[in-house]
Amino acid sequence: MAAARLNAGFAAANARTGRSGARRSGAGGAATGRNVRTNGIVGRRGERVAPAVDLGAHSSHACAALSADQIPRATSGARLDVVARAIASNADGQEEHRIVRASAASSGASPASAAPVQWKGAKLKPLSYSLLTGVIIWFCPTPAGVTAQAWHLLAIFLATIVGIITQPLPLGAVAFMGLGATLLTGTLKFAQAFSAFSSEIPWLIALAFFFSRGFIKTGLGNRIAYYIVSAFGSTTLGLTYSLVFAEALLAPAIPSLAARAGGIFLPLCKALAQACGSNPDDGTAKKMGAYLMVTCFQTSTITSAMFITAMAANPLSVNLAAAAIGHTITWGQWALAASVPGLVCLIAVPLLLYVFYPPEVKDSPEAPVKAREELKKLGPMSADEKIMSVALAITVGLWIFGPAIGVGSVAAALLGLSILLVSGVITWKECLAEGAAWDTLSWFAALIAMAAFLSKFGLISWFSNNVVTIVSNMGLGWQPAFLITSLLYFYSHYLFASGAAHIGAMYTAFLSVATACGTPPVMAALVLGFFSNLMGCTTHYGIGSAPPYFGTGYVPLPTWWTIGACLSVFYIAVFFGIGFPWWSILGLM
Repeated sequence: MAAARLNAGFAAANARTGRSGARRSGAGGAATGRNVRTNGIVGRRGERVAPAVDLGAHSSHACAALSADQIPRATSGARLDVVARAIASNADGQEEHRIVRASAASSGASPASAAPVQWKGAKLKPLSYSLLTGVIIWFCPTPAGVTAQAWHLLAIFLATIVGIITQPLPLGAVAFMGLGATLLTGTLKFAQAFSAFSSEIPWLIALAFFFSRGFIKTGLGNRIAYYIVSAFGSTTLGLTYSLVFAEALLAPAIPSLAARAGGIFLPLCKALAQACGSNPDDGTAKKMGAYLMVTCFQTSTITSAMFITAMAANPLSVNLAAAAIGHTITWGQWALAASVPGLVCLIAVPLLLYVFYPPEVKDSPEAPVKAREELKKLGPMSADEKIMSVALAITVGLWIFGPAIGVGSVAAALLGLSILLVSGVITWKECLAEGAAWDTLSWFAALIAMAAFLSKFGLISWFSNNVVTIVSNMGLGWQPAFLITSLLYFYSHYLFASGAAHIGAMYTAFLSVATACGTPPVMAALVLGFFSNLMGCTTHYGIGSAPPYFGTGYVPLPTWWTIGACLSVFYIAVFFGIGFPWWSILGLM
């Protein structure tokens, strides 16, 4: 191909030389017997990449004789941009110089120089880690007291988790491959594998993404973001604290953590990040958005631990504790016990992340002034902003008061979405285009289903009973026994995609072993209740606020897990180190 294009250039030069010669030799005269040669082929920067070629005597059409062998093979598979000088001798013996320019992509006709075909499927190395994990566990001997079905589901579940961590494919694809494995092996039936798609939480998270789109599209998100920046925006840390404590104030009133995080604060965080020029799609995620997302997520696990009504599963802990120890924990007792260690964590976590996972933009003294200027440009609220405000107010109001009249969180969110769709504020095509919503719904529902059947097949109860037996037989004092029990309860949450599932499966067993070892029962019940929320910090699927914040794409998965693991140690240290003296003052010990 390259030779053909160069020869075409030489032919054109030759023809022009012929016409010139004809003009000089008289009307109708033809320049024949011309000698044509090139002084070589040079690259863009003037370097010679092919030697001079003597083409001999040619007619006006003979320049097509330059063969592919006379084009440098080093250019195979790349674009060839060359300049050649054609020197033609006419009938009068005079030389004429023509510059021939040609650009051609080498066809790589030579098999040796053909570009290798690139693999465009899954990342094979991470995929092999996932498959190897599943195969090893699958073929390990099944422990006594565990059914083969439960053991095989554990193998598929852990293989899926490894795949989600290493990401050979997008998260939704990995999760669906895991569900496919459960069906192909007969470990789960179709209705079991897809049972979690009828669960409220995955759909509530998806609906939160749709609200977020409307929040930003209408400009309401920007308007609120500019108000916040104008008040607290001189530093990124100030912005973050304003969001953290606003969420803490709303936490006791909105029991759905997924609704609170995804429906209210996620849109605010996204609007703030984008208003400050931070977007995961253009490489500016760490400018502000990454710090904002991970901080607001981590602190949401703290606020949900501070109040019985801040997380939907907390009342379940209270009910189980009442049955196990015969004492009903009150709203005030829970809040008072959690207040001091909880406030310490709320204040410390934004600072810790500011040091160890800092935003690129830390100080912006001009930001409040610019925010006020942008607010002036926005002018009065548009009709769409007003409709969005009404829809959001109705939805949040039902999230707070709906349980009293029998309206659930998803029903409230669907009502708000219906208002936005009917009014045209957002369209169904825009909802369908919200890829993060559907991806999160897919992988989160898949993990919830597998984790739920691990419990139903008896694996979790087997694990709990073995822990109880081992800790009880150690003969330790209640303090170290309770520490071991609490740590096992906390970190076993890697196996769960739902706080409620974890509480239902393990809370009673671990509370029983703690009290049997002499731990003060009310304190043990409270600590396990607090940890039932804090343990959600470890993964991107362990608690209702994790999927929406992670789904924005600002924070890479390995970073998310690393931060979660580090802060989990901090939370445990604070709740034990500061909590023990505080609970002693309260008379719980």
